[in-house]
Amino acid sequence: MLFNSPAFIVGFLPVTLLIFFALGRHSIFWARVWLSGASLFFYGWWNPVYLLLIVTSIIFNFYCAQALQRYDAVSSYLGTAPSKRTILILGLAFNLGVLGYFKYFMFLVRNVNDLTGAAFDVPHIILPLAISFFTFQKIAYLVDSYRGKAREDSFLNFLLFVSFFPQLIAGPIVHYSELLPQLREQRIYRFNARNFADGASFFLLGLAKKVVLADAFATYSDPGFVGAAQGGSLDFTAGWVAALSYALQLYFDFSGYCDMAIGLALMLNIQLPLNFRSPYKAASIIEFWRRWHMTLSRFLREYVYIPLGGNRRGRVRRYANLMATMLIGGAWHGANWTFVVWGGLHGAYLGINHLWTEIRGPVTPRAATTAMARGLTLLCVIVAWVIFRADSLRSAGAVYAGMLGVHGALLPEQVLSLLPPLRHLFVGVGSVPYLGNQTVMGTFEVVVMLTAGYAIVLLAPNLYEMSRRTRLLIVALSFAFTVQKVFFSAAISPFLYFQF
Repeated sequence: MLFNSPAFIVGFLPVTLLIFFALGRHSIFWARVWLSGASLFFYGWWNPVYLLLIVTSIIFNFYCAQALQRYDAVSSYLGTAPSKRTILILGLAFNLGVLGYFKYFMFLVRNVNDLTGAAFDVPHIILPLAISFFTFQKIAYLVDSYRGKAREDSFLNFLLFVSFFPQLIAGPIVHYSELLPQLREQRIYRFNARNFADGASFFLLGLAKKVVLADAFATYSDPGFVGAAQGGSLDFTAGWVAALSYALQLYFDFSGYCDMAIGLALMLNIQLPLNFRSPYKAASIIEFWRRWHMTLSRFLREYVYIPLGGNRRGRVRRYANLMATMLIGGAWHGANWTFVVWGGLHGAYLGINHLWTEIRGPVTPRAATTAMARGLTLLCVIVAWVIFRADSLRSAGAVYAGMLGVHGALLPEQVLSLLPPLRHLFVGVGSVPYLGNQTVMGTFEVVVMLTAGYAIVLLAPNLYEMSRRTRLLIVALSFAFTVQKVFFSAAISPFLYFQF
């Protein structure tokens, strides 16, 4: 079930909220049972078969965590027991094994076939929705249990912690300490008009980002990438339109989802951690990763980079750990070499950024240098997004070739007629390749939309920096467009991060 679907907005959400708060007035236990059941129903809407997978995984991880949390009592009772570290390793192996089978097994077999000439055949494996997110969340819980930072005796609370529908599908990746203590507070189960109004405003503004902005930029980015995947050659204009449009599509799509998730939780009086904070305003790649998918960055830092040694074992090891962490982060997004290369590229970016910071030392920031740093950072991010979006390394190369002008720079004949001096630089072809715009107005629309999109992400405050009054005003202004897109569009587009 999609957050941007009518079934969710006018069906699932109001029914879930009404019954939750009605039960909460009389029984906190049954309110938790209802919310857990509603969350599992939300997950099972996509494919009921995979309810068995997520419930089995939740049961295994709960009792594995119990063994870690109660290790001294269990080992003394049994007399002999596996070491605490062995229990943790078994728990991690189970979670990573399930993730590896569903997400990477076919990818591994294809690569073995390509390298060896073998013809191993495996049936098509459907990737369970949200498996990457809830796997990382449970891994964090097991490690925190091993470290003595997590303690939960209630299976119902743990079930709700993992399956809580606002954050289940695409994050944020929530820590034990951020959600489970809230579930014990009685205020959660009493309707709060202020929280509901704030949550609804975040939800509606996130919805507008998705259906009004992200889906619009998809119509500009998709033709270029699809054309490249089909073997077409992109010119300079088409290459940059595809790259710039996808950067905005992904920004508004994921930002919108994060706002909607936080808003839905707030309607239930629950605070989820911030996951997205104007990342295109970052003045360095280091800062970018402190603003983009913040809970994934936190997971990679705390459960991958630091356990590998972090920066405690010398400069060379530090850069190796950075690269390894980003390669894992890239592979987490999908079973394709494009994601691995994307992660490696960001690993190289981070290494260069840290090295430059060491060489340069502390400096006083100035407006001009900050603007240049932001521009360079954004350019690097956009260049990397091309690999992230492309179906293959070959099609990514086709888009890069277009961006570099390898196939020339083409503009519509209508534009060249209006601006004759441009004929010395560009060749007119009557339309913009892969954009589907046959008139100068179509080209003008793309330029205006890209300009407006980057003005919003670079200059406008984010929703968390706005006053309540400003948010409500924007909701009122965008409401009609949002309703039209949700209820009268021919198709409902899924969020991009659902594929991960």
